[in-house]
Amino acid sequence: MKLTKAQYEEVVQFLAQVPPTRQSLRKLKAKFPSQSQSTLLSIFSQEYQKLIKRTHAKHHTPEATEAYYQRYLKGVSKNAASPVLLELANEVDFAPSLMARIVLERFLQEQDGSVPSKTLINSLLRDPSQIPDGLLANQVYQCIVNDYCYGPVVDCIKHAIGYEHEVLLQEMLLERNISFLAEDQLRAKGYDKTPDFILEVPIAVEGHIIHWIESKASFGDECSHQAYLNDQFWSYWNRFGPGLVIYWYGFIEELDCHRTRGILLKDCFPTDIAVL
Repeated sequence: MKLTKAQYEEVVQFLAQVPPTRQSLRKLKAKFPSQSQSTLLSIFSQEYQKLIKRTHAKHHTPEATEAYYQRYLKGVSKNAASPVLLELANEVDFAPSLMARIVLERFLQEQDGSVPSKTLINSLLRDPSQIPDGLLANQVYQCIVNDYCYGPVVDCIKHAIGYEHEVLLQEMLLERNISFLAEDQLRAKGYDKTPDFILEVPIAVEGHIIHWIESKASFGDECSHQAYLNDQFWSYWNRFGPGLVIYWYGFIEELDCHRTRGILLKDCFPTDIAVL
């Protein structure tokens, strides 16, 4: 679903006035009933991640880290069954899984006398049952399962959704007898940075020649699209020629402004196709 910049900004302004909770997500859906649920969810997630990035540093100062750890210890000493870490994360507007990471790292550092490796931290976050403290393991688990934008569960879901849409796109190409090389095939040929599909025979979409297609299981806002342009799309264009990007959850329609330069945006698989 494509949104005008004005429509997108209206959604963003609404999100800025509510806390980043599931209840707010329900309010968002009620406020904009004509918009796709998947589009709103993607925008909700992106705006929440922007908020976390803006405030990330202040939560990782030595003073903040120590304060969070002491509040955790005090909280579980009063009531071990209370979701202390989750409530603390919500109180300070920080992602629950990232709060869990801070406290877990501080706990391990106290236990071992040294800074734990990222590999160890990531392993324990993926499987909290391996944390050598039952109370903390339960607290971390509560944070992870209640975090809808960060953490190992969300990472798995995002990866699965991205892969699902790549498979869907591949099936659509096969149904239309469009020959292509997939990303794994291109990597085997030695390419280090490639789109999802290179077309062996170019196609024309709405009058524009297309040599490659990239699948994005997200909403294309200005921030993410500009980053993709700089990191991926223009390099694809330089190496393979003009291409098509599909933002399955929609995009700001004003961003589709590079068609004459060779990058076309769509929110679904195009129907106006001519095989050259």
